[in-house]
Amino acid sequence: MDEVREEAAADFAQCVADLASGALDLPLPGGGRTADRFRALASVARRDLSLVRLVEGHADALAILAELGGPEAGPRERWGVWAAEPPGQGLTASRGDRGWVLDGLKRYCSGAHSCTRALVTATAEDGRRLFAVTTGAAPGAGPGAGRCRPVEGSWQALGMAASDSADVVFEDVPAVPVGGVEAYVDRPGFQHGGIGVAACWYGGARAVADLLGRTAARRGPDPLTDAHLGAVDMRLHAAAAVLARAAAEIDADPGDAGGTARRRSLRVRAFVESVCADVLTHVGRATGAEPLCHDPSHTRHATDLAVYVRQHHGERNLAELGRLVAGTDQR
Repeated sequence: MDEVREEAAADFAQCVADLASGALDLPLPGGGRTADRFRALASVARRDLSLVRLVEGHADALAILAELGGPEAGPRERWGVWAAEPPGQGLTASRGDRGWVLDGLKRYCSGAHSCTRALVTATAEDGRRLFAVTTGAAPGAGPGAGRCRPVEGSWQALGMAASDSADVVFEDVPAVPVGGVEAYVDRPGFQHGGIGVAACWYGGARAVADLLGRTAARRGPDPLTDAHLGAVDMRLHAAAAVLARAAAEIDADPGDAGGTARRRSLRVRAFVESVCADVLTHVGRATGAEPLCHDPSHTRHATDLAVYVRQHHGERNLAELGRLVAGTDQR
């Protein structure tokens, strides 16, 4: 597990360097090139879903900092966005003579050992806020520096293993507020970023589908294999079209003056998640157990995708979309 994590961390550091040099192009969402951003995320995802989870988090952090006026990111800093809030113990923020500090436990912190900086949500006296922190992985931080440390063994997943999404303990960690109360979720970019994650899912589905394409070419004309491949191609084509339309709509209204961003995000994420599920099913039925037992690359793509798409909240998200369509959602 450590070897896989360290390999992904090295690839992550290289991608951050490529971003700084321009070799990897991830334009900010809403600036006229959102489609390029989605295509770049999908391309990295097709290579490695755990890697794109780290890269997407870094790119999302840069977009958030730009949107909310946070501190400028250094060229060698590797950022994460640690904003999961499952039931149970979470983070609290308090303000004293030395400024804001964070205490508690944050779960599902992707890049827990490799991110040098992170944007973290925490509950303050006046509500939920977003903060920038320096982690123990920052250069020169030393063991336990900042009292921000991953909980060893808290990420046991086989799928997305290399994303290193461990729990992190915070003990009196200095923090810089980014935006005001609820600014992280209330900004239009929160919805745009959710579609960026869907672009990553799409890239992962393309990687799973690659096996079926190779299988069909090797088998030659075969009605069942060809039918599965046709079904997969149709779904992936539709997902690409949905992402392209979403990108165009974001660029046309980046500040969400029309109030459509949440509905768009729910639609796109639900559709792409369903495409991923269909691709996994069609590829599995067409190729059987053999590649899952003897092709490590395909096994990793398939298991990573099955875990990653569970960021979608299924029927809860569909119910919210239904309320928005019906006009009954008052939130």
